[in-house]
Amino acid sequence: MGNANSTDSTNSTTNVAIVTGASRGIGAAIAQRLARDGFAVAVNYAAGAAQAEALVAELKAAGATAIAVRADVSRADDVRRMFEITEQQLGKVDVLVNNAGVLKTVPLADTSDALYDQAFDINVRGTFNTLREAAARLNDGGRIVNFSSTALALNMPGYAVYNATKAAVEAFTQVFAKELRGRGITVNAVAPGPIATSLFLDGKTEEQIQAFARMPPLQRLGQPEDIASVVAFLASPDAGWVNGQILRANGGLA
Repeated sequence: MGNANSTDSTNSTTNVAIVTGASRGIGAAIAQRLARDGFAVAVNYAAGAAQAEALVAELKAAGATAIAVRADVSRADDVRRMFEITEQQLGKVDVLVNNAGVLKTVPLADTSDALYDQAFDINVRGTFNTLREAAARLNDGGRIVNFSSTALALNMPGYAVYNATKAAVEAFTQVFAKELRGRGITVNAVAPGPIATSLFLDGKTEEQIQAFARMPPLQRLGQPEDIASVVAFLASPDAGWVNGQILRANGGLA
């Protein structure tokens, strides 16, 4: 990878990162952190255009190089265009962060076909599409960070379909790391515990939220910045010997 301290998008040594689902929550925190670390950042979004543009404006005001790129990761053509736009405006990609995802908890017996399709389209097909495109486009020596979940280790009722999607992501991660042999590219996944974002908080009572907050030995919900720090490590030269791993960032919950 290039010089992580440069933010000049015309400089070929500038590191370039794509963060999917980056208009809010954990994705936005990752984009902010990578921008602070010197990356030129492509902020991907599917629907939150105003939020993505606001984040890009914030990053630029802080001196970073950033663009907003609309793409539905479940669509291969969108993903291809996302890489093309990023390459044209920022340069060839060094880091891919597959943060985009959906979480809806429903007992398996009550899960509709539409909900099943949505979960697998975004969480699994979305990761598949970006990995396949990255195989041809990512710079040698690059970094790929996928997203699993600590929910996979807890086996809680209502999480069957969601856990199935994240089990697939973990399988992708560990196999793809070996398939990229000889390229110097690492492929890892982060598996957060409960994080205080709308994705987690929406639909839960205050009592349920507090119960989750008490579960880890550290006795709090994670914050988006906690996960952004882990992603920043995996995207950095310091993590050059970490490959094909699932890093469970959950405060000791599991």
